[in-house]
Amino acid sequence: MKFSVTSLILFSAQGASAFVPSSMVSPATAATRLSMVASSTPETASATSSGEWSPSSWKDPAYVGKQMPVYDDQSELDDAVSDLERCAPLVFAGEVRSLHENLARACHGQGFLLMGGDCAEAFEEFNVDHIRDTFRVILQMSLVLTFGSAMPVIKVGRMAGQFAKPRSEPDEVKDGVALPSYRGDIINNEEFSEDGRRNNPHNMVKAYHQSAQTLNILRAFSTGGYADISRLHAWNLDFVEDTDEGSRYRKFANKVDESLRFMKAIGIDTADPTFTQTEFYTAHECLLLPYEQALTRMDSTTGKWYDCSAHMLWVGERTRDLDSAHLEFTRGIGNPLGVKISDKCTPEELIRIIDTMNPNNIPGRLTIVVRMGAEKVRKNLPGLIRAVQREGKSVLWISDPVHGNTRKTESGFKTRDFDAIRDELRAFFDVHDEMGSHPGGVHLEMTGKDVTECVGGNVDEVTEETLGSRYHTYCDPRL
Repeated sequence: MKFSVTSLILFSAQGASAFVPSSMVSPATAATRLSMVASSTPETASATSSGEWSPSSWKDPAYVGKQMPVYDDQSELDDAVSDLERCAPLVFAGEVRSLHENLARACHGQGFLLMGGDCAEAFEEFNVDHIRDTFRVILQMSLVLTFGSAMPVIKVGRMAGQFAKPRSEPDEVKDGVALPSYRGDIINNEEFSEDGRRNNPHNMVKAYHQSAQTLNILRAFSTGGYADISRLHAWNLDFVEDTDEGSRYRKFANKVDESLRFMKAIGIDTADPTFTQTEFYTAHECLLLPYEQALTRMDSTTGKWYDCSAHMLWVGERTRDLDSAHLEFTRGIGNPLGVKISDKCTPEELIRIIDTMNPNNIPGRLTIVVRMGAEKVRKNLPGLIRAVQREGKSVLWISDPVHGNTRKTESGFKTRDFDAIRDELRAFFDVHDEMGSHPGGVHLEMTGKDVTECVGGNVDEVTEETLGSRYHTYCDPRL
């Protein structure tokens, strides 16, 4: 099923310093002690206030913190946050600015954003091979896109921080027993027990250290020779090597080989870092605000705040309300941002979200991630694009064709249909073609592992009957 991801991309190609911890700035802006215990967490809040931003201003009662865990021990939370504030940043301002520059070019039709990775990272699944396999699939996809579209592809992994997940229901019921829902390893555990489902703030520290290891591995792969374009044949995954899709990739790789030989023959140095290294960035959903605040640092060279947990962060469909704590937090950081929208978003609401997250209308600052389903994309997306064009807003439009196509089978498995995913991606490109706008990217939940979580596909087609054979996801089904 994995190579079905590259099938989507083959289709698309035919159609883009130093830091200061917040706790060391001043008592007024640091606010490192986070009031997140049950007795002090309001269920509702008043309308959004427009005060001066700080890393902790999201805690103002005017903002609503949806999808936030409640911790039962304030001192334990304080200890975990203090540990994180003493940790080194995971990413650096220069890297973040480099990504921003690339996204700005993509806003003007000079690039394509490719985002992919696990639905939710897990502590028990951490290993080098898993990171490598996801990384090389993204390399494959980006190379196909670059060759087919003749434009740069910006590679961003849902990795090194994608631990937290929003949930539809606060509790899960099994055999008459109700326990808090599993919200990702950074918050609690999948084990259905009272202890396992307890919100443990020290999981944030564990997630930080795993993210640091993941980033070290990704940096080694991207600059240490693994991403050398001359190795493109080695990027093929073993379990698709002898399939029709694998054969198509080998034919494509042979064309690239021929191009490299030609460039070398006319004197171009194919040993240059342009050919042997690649830029690779990380992103995750900005959901667990105590974690994000604790890793927010001031860049001493510019005086700007950056969330150093990732190069890019996005706000999800469930937490993008205009009075949300998540919009308040993200509006003040210097990272490139994303926001997910469904068919529920009106043109007027979208413009207000854009004004909040990108008030200065800076190209590359904000990416709109569209997740609706194919027919709803054709019906609702034109009005949203028209409003953005009318107001002269600079945004990057990308498609998330997986989240709007999730369903549950009679046997209880959550799954997605490959054909429905492809149809939504096709609709996204069609609408942008009609509107004269740039279809700027794609966002996929995917893995380099040989899994059976989505039905259909071009490699050993998965059916509802065979879903259980290699169904390993901790949350949503992956390509």
